[in-house]
Amino acid sequence: MYLKVKRLLDILFSFIGLTVLSPVFIILIIAIKLDSKGPILFKQKRVGINKSHFNILKFRTMKIDTPKDTPTHLLKNPEMYITRTGKFLRRTSLDELPQIWNIFVGQMSIIGPRPALWNQYDLINERDKYGANDLLPGLTGWAQINGRDELPIKQKAKLDGEYVDKISFGMDIKCFFLTIFSVLKSDGVVEGGTGKESNSEDGKESISK
Repeated sequence: MYLKVKRLLDILFSFIGLTVLSPVFIILIIAIKLDSKGPILFKQKRVGINKSHFNILKFRTMKIDTPKDTPTHLLKNPEMYITRTGKFLRRTSLDELPQIWNIFVGQMSIIGPRPALWNQYDLINERDKYGANDLLPGLTGWAQINGRDELPIKQKAKLDGEYVDKISFGMDIKCFFLTIFSVLKSDGVVEGGTGKESNSEDGKESISK
């Protein structure tokens, strides 16, 4: 029952977010275009509900001459490819704002397991053990506020499983506000973070064309 209410809340709050934050979107779009050549958005294939695939949206944070399909953590000198605006966007997590559209159209939820990369099979398989692949992936989630990029795959999947077991309006409210505190403190953020057993599902922009 709550999942139906949760979807209605996602539609309502994502619509409000798109409306209220539209001036911020415009400012960031202008900053991105003035800072470097290339598209405004970065699209990446991710795993959605029931292991379906969708394109997650982010503001582009890297230069167009970045080696294609090379994750940030595998670049010899990733700092040279990240734009000035991109560094700010990554540090503040503002590069994630376009995912509000993913939420509005039903590809994501505000709260849920962060969507894995399509080829991140170890994390996908671990989440199968907990039923975490049966939920809409989230903009933020229980694992995000308990370590983010620093978490090893098994621990991350276990935390996603805890969210599945405890999913409720109260749990989502808790995750939402703890995320705000986590972002403000930049807790657990590792540039191109890989976790301890496999690549993190976040921070993997290589190039967008």
